[in-house]
Amino acid sequence: MGDIVIAGVHSDAELLLHKGPPVMNENERIAAVAACKWVDEVIPNAPYSTSLEWMDKYNCDYCVHGDDLSTLADGTDSYKYVKAQGRYLECKRTKGVSTTDLVNRMLLMTSQQQGQEHEQGQGGQVVGDSNGGSTIIGRTEQQQQRTQQQQHEVLSTARKISTFARGNSDPQKGDRIIYVNGTFDLFHVGHIEFLKRAKARGDFLVVGVYDDATVRTFKGAHHPLMTKQREM
Repeated sequence: MGDIVIAGVHSDAELLLHKGPPVMNENERIAAVAACKWVDEVIPNAPYSTSLEWMDKYNCDYCVHGDDLSTLADGTDSYKYVKAQGRYLECKRTKGVSTTDLVNRMLLMTSQQQGQEHEQGQGGQVVGDSNGGSTIIGRTEQQQQRTQQQQHEVLSTARKISTFARGNSDPQKGDRIIYVNGTFDLFHVGHIEFLKRAKARGDFLVVGVYDDATVRTFKGAHHPLMTKQREM
């Protein structure tokens, strides 16, 4: 879509006003965006409503957003000004990556862990809870179908991202090669800082990501929240 990518990051106060409290604070979000290889510059305190004056201040030709509608606290379009002047571009949302889905996974994990603190049925199935709530026996057929669909979408997205990510140089003769591995579930600024420090110890960094089965073996059936493809 262009040659230079400038990413504006909203402040915590701006998000609280128009969308709700963020999961990560603004400093963490700025660090995460700055670590993205496709971002050339990060602008903090970006307004939730993008104005032409804000665009011109940073010499931006176009503003890009996903194909989901973004609205202000009053219900109006966040990008109405740039759209009116033909300076708005839209891209498809990344398939298989959903904040809502991740939150649901966390809530489900918490619910299942609380349920398993009570009576366990044959084969490890939860048969009741202290509040007399509905039993948790397993995933329904609908949930299984949804999971299969998400896995298909994530694999498609992983292939697409791997295509964009190509072009990294191979290690050269004499390079000091560093290897690290981990789950990297819900990738955050702590992971980024760890990888930066690891990279500083050598010339070429190789990162291994555990598969989902390995994570479940060592951390439990409720892990990971993100599949291996999402983590990569």
